[in-house]
Amino acid sequence: MATWLTLPRFGLGQQATRLDALPGRYDPWLLGASIALACLGVVMVASSSIAIGEGYDVGPYYFLVKHLIFLVVGVGAAGWLMRAELKTVEQQDRLLLVLCFILLILVFVPGIGKTVNGARRWLNFGVTTFQVVEAVKLMYVVWLASYLVRFRDEVNATWGAMLKPLGVAVALVALLVKQPDFGSLSLILSITAGMLILGGVHLPRMFGPVLVGLPILAMIAIAEPYRWRRFTSFWDPWADPFNSGYQLTNALMAVGRGEWFGVGLGGSVQKLAYLPEAHTDFILAVIAEELGFVGVCVVIALYVLLVGRAFWIGLKCVEMRRHFAGYCAFGIALWIALQSFVSIGVNLGMLPTKGLTLPLVSYGGSSLIGTCAALGLLLRVSYELDRAERQVARLRGEAAQISAGVPQTAQPAASASASAIGNTVRGTSRLRDRAEPTLGRSA
Repeated sequence: MATWLTLPRFGLGQQATRLDALPGRYDPWLLGASIALACLGVVMVASSSIAIGEGYDVGPYYFLVKHLIFLVVGVGAAGWLMRAELKTVEQQDRLLLVLCFILLILVFVPGIGKTVNGARRWLNFGVTTFQVVEAVKLMYVVWLASYLVRFRDEVNATWGAMLKPLGVAVALVALLVKQPDFGSLSLILSITAGMLILGGVHLPRMFGPVLVGLPILAMIAIAEPYRWRRFTSFWDPWADPFNSGYQLTNALMAVGRGEWFGVGLGGSVQKLAYLPEAHTDFILAVIAEELGFVGVCVVIALYVLLVGRAFWIGLKCVEMRRHFAGYCAFGIALWIALQSFVSIGVNLGMLPTKGLTLPLVSYGGSSLIGTCAALGLLLRVSYELDRAERQVARLRGEAAQISAGVPQTAQPAASASASAIGNTVRGTSRLRDRAEPTLGRSA
């Protein structure tokens, strides 16, 4: 549905401006941080994967070329979402939720799903594979954002509205347990809890599901012997440095060898068949060895800028009553923040080993494409926010000009009308008319 914003007449000709006809601007800080991380990822994947490619006898630049191909695909997906109207994305929320379950079920279908090291997480497309949970994360965030818009008041007031998204999350988690993918299921649960809190859920009501869920997660974590070994090796990796603590000890040696400024780009020793998954899960250890403490601080600063800007954009959207856009920004910010925190924590020995990549930096086709798509949607949120702010500024300026040309006695009425225009642009609660598109549904 088209959104039209109209000035009051005040005896003059009526003027109308179509909101989506106004130009907007993508947030430069968000765009800059994303590009910087992607460029750093290309450089570090090239540096960390040369020895691995030669070890697999596929050539030194095999992984770099594949990474660049996936990056191009991810940029294409991001560009497509950057040009998509959020009202169109919101309209597809239920379809996206259905696709989440379909994709997670397809991995168990023989001939379609692919098993790697005992885990069924990938769809086989012949020339390549795709880890479906990376697409599920984004689609689930969009659905949950739409749900919080439609049931914003009920989520804060009733148990049922709060438990529905938790039930959906539990259903997704059940499918992820069967794959198994403990890292992704923990991430989805954390995103759900974070978005519910930011969406205004009554906090005391969250204690019950949390108290029930934490023991269940703990049981899932220790049910498999390999996951239990990860926890025990995390506390003291040097107790068994050639078995359960092998990954972490080599990562810590790489971090320690880098000191302040590193040994120089390409000078890492641990990536030479010592550090497992040097180009994926443990790429930060290679960064620490080659670029040192300063390089790691720069990487962390870029993630802080990216996540902080995303939260700021989400807050501004909520202040303007563009709740769907704001909740999407919150969800993506939580996703990037939690995944990067876990990946950095694993490399530094702060957290048990998890199969989560460093967003935009680690090699990985599915993760890279999914992260690029999420950032494309986030940039679209920033674009529509800037467009709405420009519209508000234009309407207030034109209303002020009209008010200056009418008699003094009419100025209070003009001021009230201008205020009403601003409120219309900013939107209202669910109990009143909203400027935010609802696509035929009650807000």
